[in-house]
Amino acid sequence: MEKMNHAFEKVKMLVGMEAEDDDHEQQQSAIEDGNSFSFMDDFNRHCTLTTKQRFYGFAICLVSGLTCTLLSILVFFHPIKFGITFTFGNLLSLGSTAFLIGPKRQVSMMLDPVRIYATAIYLASMIIALFCAFYVHNKLLTLLAIILEFGALIWYSLSYIPFARSMVSKIMLACFDTEF
Repeated sequence: MEKMNHAFEKVKMLVGMEAEDDDHEQQQSAIEDGNSFSFMDDFNRHCTLTTKQRFYGFAICLVSGLTCTLLSILVFFHPIKFGITFTFGNLLSLGSTAFLIGPKRQVSMMLDPVRIYATAIYLASMIIALFCAFYVHNKLLTLLAIILEFGALIWYSLSYIPFARSMVSKIMLACFDTEF
């Protein structure tokens, strides 16, 4: 049992939960002092979960998101249904990490200067895909929006791997270079 607790503590430190506990103590002392907080600070203060609840929430959202994404393949030839299930799966998968690191840290990581453009394009492509699926009802536009969303998902995911985007950019330039 002690090994399990030790492993659990290592996982907590790996995903940054120890830092959040310190932030929580600082927030409580600042509240007593009468300082004001932003919406995200207030939200984090009221949404405290135990470590076990965080892991359950992460697992449930991630499995649900991956299931929706994989099930969207079944309706691939119906672009509107495909767009809805694919985008919903992406939203669930993206939200799953908020359980691990907290919504405040998730948003701050998404708005990090390194990945702000990738985040904006990814979120905009999800909105465009849902807009095309729900309101426009045009299969071609929905399919184009899903292609954009898939590309934005890859580019956003690569932003978390050091030097991955520059490496992929160089490979793509080398593959599609037209000079002979």
